[in-house]
Amino acid sequence: MAKKRKLNSIRLLESRKIPHEIHRYDARIRDAQAVAEALGLSAETVYKTLVAEVPSRKTPILVLLPCNRTLNLKRLAKALGAKKVALASHADAEKLTGLQVGGISALALLQKRWRVYLDRRALEQSHLVISAGERGIQVRLETQALIDLVSCEIIDVADARETS
Repeated sequence: MAKKRKLNSIRLLESRKIPHEIHRYDARIRDAQAVAEALGLSAETVYKTLVAEVPSRKTPILVLLPCNRTLNLKRLAKALGAKKVALASHADAEKLTGLQVGGISALALLQKRWRVYLDRRALEQSHLVISAGERGIQVRLETQALIDLVSCEIIDVADARETS
């Protein structure tokens, strides 16, 4: 059996002695809600990472929110003091981050020094599960440890998902 390589995000957590758990799933899954289901985890604890572009800023931003919610772009723009904010397309998100959609992670993008925004609902959870930086691998860590490590700013930008 081939040895599983260790991601830089996991090395970072280990070097900082931040307790964490690694969760592996089928890498063909790209949707965070489907990841939560595949892992048998609560949708309120599994967070997706979205790449947004603000025309008034040179660099994109990352927004983390529960996988069972959608991003409210108007509230995000207001929180940022911007007139307009747009989600990057999947192709643009991959080009900007160098990571595949479904594997985009604030932990893997620390070197870019992008601003990271975390939906306020995260404060209701002791632990969050986020991408480790590669599709097929999630990492569970304490919410406060994530906030401290990536210097998250807390904002209220998630809406309930519409069901059809």
